[in-house]
Amino acid sequence: MSMRRGVGLAAFDNRQRTAQQYSDLGSTILSTHIAELTEQLRVFQAALRKFAESHADEIRSDPVFRSEFVKMCSTIGVDPLASSAGSRKGGSFWAELLGSDVNDFFFDLAVRIIEICRRTRDENGGLMLVEDVRDRINTAAGTGATQGQRAPSVSHEDIVRAVNTLAPLGEGFGIVRLANKEYIRSVPQELSRDQAVAIEAMQALGYITVPILRDNLNWETARCIALLDDMVAAGLVWVDEQARPREYWTPAWIR
Repeated sequence: MSMRRGVGLAAFDNRQRTAQQYSDLGSTILSTHIAELTEQLRVFQAALRKFAESHADEIRSDPVFRSEFVKMCSTIGVDPLASSAGSRKGGSFWAELLGSDVNDFFFDLAVRIIEICRRTRDENGGLMLVEDVRDRINTAAGTGATQGQRAPSVSHEDIVRAVNTLAPLGEGFGIVRLANKEYIRSVPQELSRDQAVAIEAMQALGYITVPILRDNLNWETARCIALLDDMVAAGLVWVDEQARPREYWTPAWIR
């Protein structure tokens, strides 16, 4: 009986030692792997830093180049707009690389977006195409250039990125996608599902009617009327009272 117990304990000890050896080997492999990945990331970031320093002017002035640079940053896990703990000034990645607070570009752009959205809210109900905002800003930049003030043009991606910087301010501003187009929502309330469907339906003709909603979506007439009345009250659509049936137009089609 004692011999059996000894053999059993020895086997148990062997299993423990084997398990510990596997654990130690796994920890060693994991540590080596992490070290290799850390070194690779450091090399990538150093190359990115050198690239940014060499092409600072293009990043500032060319919206296409700037967009591609941001994509390259994202590929290796660097957020150009985020505060960097390793930055000597405690600022953003771009601020350290380009020698000035490039965040100001996006924050200033965000301020201009807010001004445009608030100025046009009575016209569009707080829902404006990103492309329309971009065109207004670039038109203003061109006008400023003729007066001796140089301002970089902005891209669709610049507008979206600038709006996203407003997230800490709460629910007031955001990007919504409707019918394969991106809009800036500058009102606190979210669009309801019915409102989103109605706005998507407007993209073909620029307007909708109660029969269009009722016949194509199989909605009850009361639901259609209630929805459109709410959208009129919110300023999301304008009404053509003379049309029969009454037409509800998206402001984007009315120039």
